[in-house]
Amino acid sequence: MAGIRRGSKEQLIEYFKKNLKKGYTTDSLKWALINQGYSRVIVEEALEMAQKEMAKEAPILKEKPRINYQVLDKEGKPVEVKRPWWKRIFGL
Repeated sequence: MAGIRRGSKEQLIEYFKKNLKKGYTTDSLKWALINQGYSRVIVEEALEMAQKEMAKEAPILKEKPRINYQVLDKEGKPVEVKRPWWKRIFGL
């Protein structure tokens, strides 16, 4: 069949996992394989499987990260930021 290259889906899954860890985008990897002659269906299935496997390996966050920030003046001293009056009234 034209447009389909031989190669196991497992090889494509490993290709996606390796290159996603390097920071490549899913679209760039997907289109690179399709442009090389791989079937779009096989590529998308392999990408989905790779993402599922990577999700299983990812650590589970037990608590939501909390972001703290401070506003500093020109001298580097903290500045108190007051909420607008309407947020204070409505408790937002």
